[in-house]
Amino acid sequence: MLATAAMEEFAADVRRGLSGAGQKQLPPKYFYDDLGSALFDAITLLPEYGLTRADIRILQRCSQEVAASFARDVAVAELGSGSGRKTRFVLEALRRHQPETSYYAIDVSPAALDRCRRELEALARVEPLHCGYLDGVRHIVACRRPHQQLLILFLGSSIGNYDRESAAAFLAGLRQFLEPGDALLIGADLVKSADVVVPAYDDALGVTAAFNKNVLTRMNRELGAGFDLSSFDHVAVWREEELRIEMHLRSRRAQTIAIPGADCRAEFRAGETIWTESSHKYRLDDLRGMAGQTGFVFENAWTDGEWGFAECLWRV
Repeated sequence: MLATAAMEEFAADVRRGLSGAGQKQLPPKYFYDDLGSALFDAITLLPEYGLTRADIRILQRCSQEVAASFARDVAVAELGSGSGRKTRFVLEALRRHQPETSYYAIDVSPAALDRCRRELEALARVEPLHCGYLDGVRHIVACRRPHQQLLILFLGSSIGNYDRESAAAFLAGLRQFLEPGDALLIGADLVKSADVVVPAYDDALGVTAAFNKNVLTRMNRELGAGFDLSSFDHVAVWREEELRIEMHLRSRRAQTIAIPGADCRAEFRAGETIWTESSHKYRLDDLRGMAGQTGFVFENAWTDGEWGFAECLWRV
């Protein structure tokens, strides 16, 4: 269960997102309770979803170069650490340059943080932080040693969950905590054709559908809602002009759902949707421009030959 403050925020977001007259919408962060995190780990193994495998291949190639780009003691902080499976390549590379690395794992899932700690405690001094991204970075900056550099990891396609304007605002906010020499290693999924990207978000086994519907299960469990999961369909839609894929939950019929914990009722027409996630895709020139726009220097980029994905190193 969520702590009181987080529960109040969840309830407020549900009330705001589902009780209005316009497009119903929920923030994608509510996918990631313990079950949602486990389902996402399963998605990364699906044949249709090549993103995580591309991310891993790039990190295997570039981690040594990233580690060597720091001139002195460096701590690592990861935004949305998950299980830490990909992070080990960076930590292993840093071990060749310094005797011990402080690694701060920031995530909203306690189970993911526990798995991350077990996975990486042999490679670094792991400090799990169960909080929001910027709150976690604020804590790290307050306690880091004098002259210690900081490498922020924002791996996978997490930046794609923000629209362009929100992504720029978030990255500019992150930049305010950093000092000269600090860096951000940021992953981004690149633009590709609809016949490749849509199956990645609507797989044949239905794992992504279960991941999407888990937000309904959370509202039932934590807010006392009355959602019937069988009355909603998972839908993935590619928006060419916006360079994004959207995930929706589409109501099969007209229905009204009471959500006591959010003190609201959600009314649905047949075919009406809840917009649960957007995944924005980028071109390398977009990423170069965003780095400069948010106060970073675009230092390097590595891409994958099998799946359009980029890992970029931005420096302060």
